[in-house]
Amino acid sequence: MRIIIFGAAGFLGKKLAISLLEEGSISLNGKAPQEIRELILFDKYLAEGLPVDARLSLVADDICSESSLRNLLEKPADVIFHLAAVVSGEAEKNFDLGMNVNLHATLQMLELCREFAYQPVFVFSSSCAAFGGELAKGVIQDGTAATPMSSYGMQKVVGELLVNDFSRRGFIDGRILRLPSIVVRGGKANAATTSFISGIIREPLQGERAQCPVDRSTRVWILSPRRMTQNFLHAAHLPAEKLGKNRILTMPGLTTTVDDMVNTLETMAGKEVAERIDWEPDEFIQSVVLTFATDFETKRADQLGFVKDASVREVIEIFMEDEMKA
Repeated sequence: MRIIIFGAAGFLGKKLAISLLEEGSISLNGKAPQEIRELILFDKYLAEGLPVDARLSLVADDICSESSLRNLLEKPADVIFHLAAVVSGEAEKNFDLGMNVNLHATLQMLELCREFAYQPVFVFSSSCAAFGGELAKGVIQDGTAATPMSSYGMQKVVGELLVNDFSRRGFIDGRILRLPSIVVRGGKANAATTSFISGIIREPLQGERAQCPVDRSTRVWILSPRRMTQNFLHAAHLPAEKLGKNRILTMPGLTTTVDDMVNTLETMAGKEVAERIDWEPDEFIQSVVLTFATDFETKRADQLGFVKDASVREVIEIFMEDEMKA
């Protein structure tokens, strides 16, 4: 079994890689698990903090380079996890960069799969930024039309349509996952406009101050890294016939408020910890985050066996268990 993870130096990419190495095998398309013989991690920078493993290959290269993608993809891959992206805030500030990485590189990847004609299982990481505007104020259902109100959201939606159509034509076997905000991320804040959602939990628990750029009443839709890693693997496992022609799946998540998250943090860790949050409004972040939908009905994903966290408390407990053991 040959597996490629694009965006493997990112937080979720590394989580997925470690999980695959620990499992040692993977079940694709409803079939019996097969041994993982080669796991290739591709990103702009080398992924750090990974175990030494003979099955593991690290590739630091430019995802926008057609020759680099060609060299990697000409040898058949059984499954491709495409997690690489220029995140929301950066894609909004740098339109060309977002288009090149989020859209053009995705299309190039798909075209190479078509050229080499080996139809890999292709798991594509999309986003709840697919929804915005007036429709985002209601409950988003499986049949709700995408209405992105950011360049990042638009780029992800176009990528969804490409993966769906390339799957319909039989060039790949795609599975498209629309992700909630992944909380709580370890490490440092990134350029995503939703980065603060992790920051208001992560930094205070680690004795540092955090900035919250939105009001306490702001609603958010979240999922822990542990549950999302499970969902990536489950997506690869699902038989194609259960997905049918529509390969787009909105992941289950928790709808909560910033206030509820902070109150839960205070209950778990004490008032002193919760008071490490500074409330500093940021118009740019608000202009993007407040357009995102936060209320979802994910019947299709639920029926197919995708998972979510039971509560905000569980989300915080997972961070403490997985990232703060030391």
